[in-house]
Amino acid sequence: MNSFKVKPAIRTEKITYAVRDIIVLANEVAKSGKEMLYLNIGDPNLYDFVPPRHMIEATYKAMLENKNGYSPSSGIKQAIDAIEGDANRKGIKNIHDIFVTTGASEAIELALTALVNEGENVLTPTPGYPLYTAISSKLRAFENPYYLDENNGWQPDIEDIKSKINEKTKGIIIINPNNPTGSNANKDSLKELVDLAVENNLVIFADEIYDKLLFDGAEHVSLASLNKDAPVITFGGLSKNYMVPGFRIGWGIVSGQKEMLSDYIEAINKMLRARLSANHPEQYGIQPALEGDQSHLTVAMEKLHRRRDMTVEMLNAVDGISCVKPEGAFYAFPQLHIDKPDNHFVAELIKETGVVVVPGSGFGQKPGTQHFRVVFLPTDEVLEKAYNSISKFFTNYCDKYNVNLTV
Repeated sequence: MNSFKVKPAIRTEKITYAVRDIIVLANEVAKSGKEMLYLNIGDPNLYDFVPPRHMIEATYKAMLENKNGYSPSSGIKQAIDAIEGDANRKGIKNIHDIFVTTGASEAIELALTALVNEGENVLTPTPGYPLYTAISSKLRAFENPYYLDENNGWQPDIEDIKSKINEKTKGIIIINPNNPTGSNANKDSLKELVDLAVENNLVIFADEIYDKLLFDGAEHVSLASLNKDAPVITFGGLSKNYMVPGFRIGWGIVSGQKEMLSDYIEAINKMLRARLSANHPEQYGIQPALEGDQSHLTVAMEKLHRRRDMTVEMLNAVDGISCVKPEGAFYAFPQLHIDKPDNHFVAELIKETGVVVVPGSGFGQKPGTQHFRVVFLPTDEVLEKAYNSISKFFTNYCDKYNVNLTV
């Protein structure tokens, strides 16, 4: 046997995914027999959330009818029509293409890959979902983060966005509601963002996968509804709103001036055809999900509202932790007012208490700040136990490592 070693592609060097990377440490700790409390994965099915039955039955019926082969590359007509109807109800007009994908993640990757060349960049929200930076790394694009303003409910910092646009900028991403902060961008911020994108000929990627999970009567404004001529791809899916992340069903909706978008749409469709199709029988769940009974959301939001309030109250009660109240989704992004890296805090927390959260550095954050992300999907009992453990651990951690509070 020779000593030859296969070298991976350079494009993989900077790819990280903090949400799952932290599981490596958690699994090691779990081997010791310590009780583990997982607040790291945004999967409703791991907890006490269930999808609407009529959606499941429609999917099962499709399987029994042997709709188990390839679907059309862009998705079945029934699903595409339902997605368009839902988009129209949100005020999205001037739609030129809709494509169904293997989760919203594939839609995002296809849309970015069809637009961005090596050495170019897309403005990416920070904090933000790490998939975007992973894809940019694979495309060998330059990172170009813009910051959300923690002191303003995590709204997009428009002035920061303006300062980051350059001749290599091709687009701008908005995640709304945001993962990891749970913020819901207001209409004024979205209007400014759209105007800025149009002025600079940027494609807008509007990730709205959590648009039906809102608290306190908050309104979600679909960004594409604010300007029918702006080039926007709106991402959605069944995973979060309809509690089936394992279905891997998402979509992209392309709207704006047709003349501006025609070549780009064809580029996306070339890749759609090359990868054949998304999961076929699950696509028959899209229409009943979007057009059928939505009472599962009422049940889910009652639980999430209570757990959101518990999260904010208990974490803000810890001297040295502050937490902006989330307005949507099921995440919170508390700040650690300490002079130690958040990944060190999180690693020690997992080892000492078995409470699994994700360091804020895995989502991006303003330099000099430290955070961690929690998922408040678990039951009230699990959350209360976890937050009490965090509170007790925080004091011990500061003493053990001579940590200074930065507030």
